Amino acid sequence: MSSQKVGSRMVDPYETIGFALKQAQQALRTRLDSGLRQIELTTPQYAVLTFLESDPGASNAALARRAYVTPQTMQAILVTLERAGLIARTPHPELGRVQTTELTINGRKTLEAATGIVAEAEARLRNASAPLDPQMVTAMLRRLADALR
Repeated sequence: MSSQKVGSRMVDPYETIGFALKQAQQALRTRLDSGLRQIELTTPQYAVLTFLESDPGASNAALARRAYVTPQTMQAILVTLERAGLIARTPHPELGRVQTTELTINGRKTLEAATGIVAEAEARLRNASAPLDPQMVTAMLRRLADALR
């Protein structure tokens, strides 16, 4: 990889904020995938279960936006979760073809187990961010994301 210029000086690309963010994101995803695999769940599936807990009945489109996947990918995730008995989908009472999606009892139990796995990863992140305040780190990361939007 070649160095890039920041201002008037050359910077090693491995020393950039962007690369560090990508490394952190990839490490988090690897950690979550590994832990969640033990309970036969993927990271995107966990995200869907979490969103459905806080927003029961959310549409496929809303779930796709929140999970950063395409509607087609979300459809595949929902089919898998439904076959596993973790969610139930029913036709919306007023909107015809639209389906509402909710957690089943098994979905809630799986989400509870998954939440422990995710909490362990979050604890590692918080410990690694010390001595900085985790809320400050979170706010800074959100500002970085907003700056690129």
